[in-house]
This record gives sequence, C-alpha cells and structure tokens, in this order.
Amino acid sequence: MKYILLNKPYEVLTQFTDEHGRATLKDFVSVPEVYPVGRLDFDSEGLLLLTDDKQLQHRLSDPRYKVPKTYWAQVEGLPTEAALELLRQGVQIKDGLTLPAEVAALPEEATADLWPRNPPIRYRASIPTSWLAITISQGMNRQVRKMCAAVGLPCLRLVRVALAELAVGDLAPGQWRELTTDEVTALRRLAGAGQSHIVARPKPARPYSASKGRRA
Repeated sequence: MKYILLNKPYEVLTQFTDEHGRATLKDFVSVPEVYPVGRLDFDSEGLLLLTDDKQLQHRLSDPRYKVPKTYWAQVEGLPTEAALELLRQGVQIKDGLTLPAEVAALPEEATADLWPRNPPIRYRASIPTSWLAITISQGMNRQVRKMCAAVGLPCLRLVRVALAELAVGDLAPGQWRELTTDEVTALRRLAGAGQSHIVARPKPARPYSASKGRRA
C-alpha cells in the first residue's frame, strides 16, 4: 500500500481532475491510484495525506474516530482571551455547534519559518493580524474559518500543519514524501484500523518535487 504526505499549495484543488483548468493534485503527485484523506479547501494550504489504503482513508476522514488535525490560522485582529475560550468550548456556526477545540495564540516567532503564500495576503497597516493554533477532530465544511468568523476574527490564511502526530515539517509547497513504516503504524493504531500489509519506508525519504521531476 502507498502512503504519501503532500504539502498542498494555496489554490490547488484536492482532486486529480478539473474541467475548469485549475491546479489539481495531478500537477504535483504522479503516483497512481492514491486518493486524498479528507478535504483541504482550494484556498487552504498544508498537510494532505494520500493513500490507497481505503480502510485508513475512511477512518481518518470520519469524525467518529476523533483523529486530531492542527491548523495555523492567520486572522484579522488581535484575539482576546474571551474569544479563545469560546473557541475552546465550541461555537455555533451554520453547520451546527462545534466540539471543544484546543486553541492557543501563537507568538510571532512561531511562524517565522512558515513558507510565504503566493500570492500573499492583502496587507493593511491599520488592521493588525495574528496567528492561532487550532486543533479539531471534526470535519465540517470550512469549519476553522467559520469558527474564527464566529468570534470576530476573520481568517486570512489557513495552513494545516499536522494530522495527529504527523507534521508537514520542512516540506515546501508542492513537495511530497512517502510515510515511514512507523508513521503508518502509528496512524493505523490511532484510527483503530489495526495492522495492514504496509509498504512504506523505514526512514523518511528526501521529498519529491514536481517542478524538478525527482527528489528535491
């Protein structure tokens, strides 16, 4: 079985075809017969897992199994402790009441090594921005953006940085790598998927880059 960790760039569809000519996963991953685990919106970035392991794909995507996903959200404005506490407790959005989340304000230096977005967000000197780390286990449509909006903090940029203990790490946008055997085992254990015929590398491989056609 195949397990791939991709850093999905901004404005790339989480699918392999598009009749309107927009960028898709096919522009970055040439491995056949792998499918994305869950959604990552066109205007969101970061960690995306692809696999042909249908059982693991289902369990990681199903909110019943409560697999945590961590996002860094750049928001408009400065969060108050009251707003953070609301997010932690759960907020009402159009899709329903969100479950309690892990939420923390990120210091500026925490995002210093984050890759720049292309194109960058619109800069307005009169309106400050800040970063939040938000961990959820649900999968409502555009949930993190709606949560931030519900507490008066519109989301300007959204990056998924981790799925459980699996992190996007040093992968540049558009780069991908194969998961290690240990990483696959840990994910299957977390999702209650048991063991499988795992074909994965024992150690992390150098990332693949579509722009270079080979390893970066």
